[in-house]
Amino acid sequence: MAGLIRREDIDEVRSRTDIREIVEGYVTLKSAGIGSYKGLCPFHDERTPSFHVRPQYGTYHCFGCDESGDVIAFIMALEHTTFAETVERLAARIGYELHYEQGSGPDREMVGRRQRLLDAHKVAAEYFQAQLRTRGAAAAQRYLGERGFTPQDAESYGVGYAPQGWDHLLKHLRSRGYTDEELQATGMFSENNRGGFYDRFRGRLIFPIRGIGGEVIGFGARKLYDDDQGPKYLNTPETQLYKKSQVLYGIDKAKRQIAKQRQVVVVEGYTDVMSMHLAGVPTAVATCGTAFGAEHIKIVRRFLSDDGSGGEVIFTFDGDAAGQKAALRAFDEDQKFMAQTFVAVEPHGMDPCELRLARGDAALRSLLEAKRPLFEFAIDATLKRFDVKSLEGRVQAMRAAAPIVAQIRDVTLRPAYARQLSGKVGLDTAEVVRAVEDAARTPRTDRRPAYEPAEAADEPVAATPRISLPDPRDPMLRAEREALEVVVQVPHLLGEAAWDQFTAVECAHPVHTAVHDAVTAVYSGAGGGEVRQGRAWVEALSAAVPEPLRGYVAGLSMRALPASNDAQLERYAAGVVSHLYDRQIHRRQADLRAELERTDSRTQPEQYQAVSRQLLDLELQRRKLQAS
Repeated sequence: MAGLIRREDIDEVRSRTDIREIVEGYVTLKSAGIGSYKGLCPFHDERTPSFHVRPQYGTYHCFGCDESGDVIAFIMALEHTTFAETVERLAARIGYELHYEQGSGPDREMVGRRQRLLDAHKVAAEYFQAQLRTRGAAAAQRYLGERGFTPQDAESYGVGYAPQGWDHLLKHLRSRGYTDEELQATGMFSENNRGGFYDRFRGRLIFPIRGIGGEVIGFGARKLYDDDQGPKYLNTPETQLYKKSQVLYGIDKAKRQIAKQRQVVVVEGYTDVMSMHLAGVPTAVATCGTAFGAEHIKIVRRFLSDDGSGGEVIFTFDGDAAGQKAALRAFDEDQKFMAQTFVAVEPHGMDPCELRLARGDAALRSLLEAKRPLFEFAIDATLKRFDVKSLEGRVQAMRAAAPIVAQIRDVTLRPAYARQLSGKVGLDTAEVVRAVEDAARTPRTDRRPAYEPAEAADEPVAATPRISLPDPRDPMLRAEREALEVVVQVPHLLGEAAWDQFTAVECAHPVHTAVHDAVTAVYSGAGGGEVRQGRAWVEALSAAVPEPLRGYVAGLSMRALPASNDAQLERYAAGVVSHLYDRQIHRRQADLRAELERTDSRTQPEQYQAVSRQLLDLELQRRKLQAS
C-alpha cells in the first residue's frame, strides 16, 4: 500500500494553486485593496462581505466567523474531503504527479473515496454521451430535436442516453476497474433480491448534474418510452457527492454570468435551463427534484454578492396550483435575500422550453422583462384560496394576506399594497392597514429564517472563548494592531531604522505582545535585512505564535492596508511604525515625569538625575523621529 504524500509535493501543489481561482468557484470576489479580495463568507451567512483572500500568501480569512486557512483547508471545509483526497484533487487539476513516502504511487485503496466516485461519474457521463450518438438512441435524439436542441447543444451540456437493458453501464464501469462497493456508492445502480446490481437508468435521456466546479456529481434521467413504469424524471439518490438540497443544475455554466449581471433566473427543469441559456439568458439554474430552499439560497447569494446593493432573483412558475404553492414556498425564504425577488409567469402555462419552441428566443427574454415582485404574486396566490364573494371569505383572505404585506422589506411600499389589498378583498382600508400593522408587530416564528444573518464584524473574533482579544476602540491598541498588520503583510518595505523602532516597542496587550515577540524572533532568525516576505513569511509567523492566536495572525495578514499604489503603501508602512514608536515615547515620558514628581532631588539626587537623563534621551529620540 502506498504511504503518505511527500511533504515537498504538498508544498508544491499548494504553491502552484491559485487560491483566488479556487475560491471564485464558490464565492464572487471583489478587489479590496492592493493584493486583497473580499466576498460573502461561504462558511457562515452574512449580509456584508467579511471574507478576504490574499493570493500572495495563498490564504483566506473571515473577519466575521474567524475561519482561515490555505487552499487545501478551503476545499476540505467546503467539500468535506480528507487532506489526502484534497491534495490529490488539486494535483490532478494542475497536472502534477504526486509521490508517496512508501511506494511509487497510490493504489486503489490509497486514492480518496470521493475522487474515485468523481472519476466513476466522469466515465459514466462520457459513456452516456457516446450512447446518444448511436442508432439505439433514436428516441432520445427525436426528443431533443422536437424541443429545439441540436446535436451541438446536447454535446455542450453533456446530454446522453442510457440504453435499454439491465447492465450496460454496470459492465462498462466494471471493465474500468471499479469495485462493487464503489459502484453501489455512486447511486447509479440498484440492488436486486439476490444482492446483485443493475443499472438504475435504462432507456432514458440523461442530463449530467455538475457541482459548482464543473465536476459531474449525479444524473437526471427523463423517461422516453411508454412501457417505462418509472417516474417521468428519475434522479440520482442522495450520495456522498449528490445532495439535492445543495445542488443547482446549470450553476457551473451560469455562475460567472450571475456574478456579472447580478441576476439569477430559477426555472424548473433541465431543458428549461438549456433553453434559457441558448436564448440569451445565461443566468438560469434549476433545482433537482426538490423545492428551492435555504441551501440553494446560500449558493446563489455568494455569486450575487447579495449585500443589499442590487441584484435580482427571478422565479419562473407555472400559473397552476402547483406553481402558486411553489411561489408561496419561495416567498417564505424571501427574507434571506437582500436582492429583489420577482416572478415571471407565462399566462398560457408554457414552461421556458415550450415557450422558446413556440415563439422563439425573444419570447423568453420578454417573459423576464414582464416580471412582477414575488410578494405581489404571493398575495394574489393567497387570495385565490378564499371565496371573496362572502364577508367571511373576505375577512379570512385579509388575515392570510396581511402577513405577506407586512413582510415586504421596503416599508415605504407597505401602505400602497395595504390599500391595494383593501380593494381586492372589499374591506375598509383602515381595517386592512391595522391588520398589516398587527402582523408586522407579531413575531412569525413559523416563517422565521433558519439562520439569523450576521453583520460583518470590524474586528476578528476570538479563536477560542478563553482568549480576550484587543479592544479595537482603544487608540493605543489600534495603533499596535496597525503596526502588526504592516510587519505581517509588507515587512520588506520597512528599512533598518523602522525595524529597530518596531523591535523596541513594548505592546500593551498580551495578544499583541505574543505576536510582536514572534515577529521579532522570526525576523532575527531570517537574518534581519534578509527578511522573508509573502507566503513563507506569514506561515513562519503563524507557526511561531501559540496555536489559539493563529487565526488572529491570519486576520492581520488579510486586512486591507489603506494605500492604492506601492509608493503610498511604503509611506504608510513606515509612518505606522513611527507613529506607534512615537506613542510609546510619549507614554514613557509621561511615566518618567510622574516618577520625577515623586522623587526628591535633595534626598535622592542620583535617582533624580537618572530619571532626568532618561527624559532627555527620550526627548532627543522624539525630535530625531520627527525630523526623519
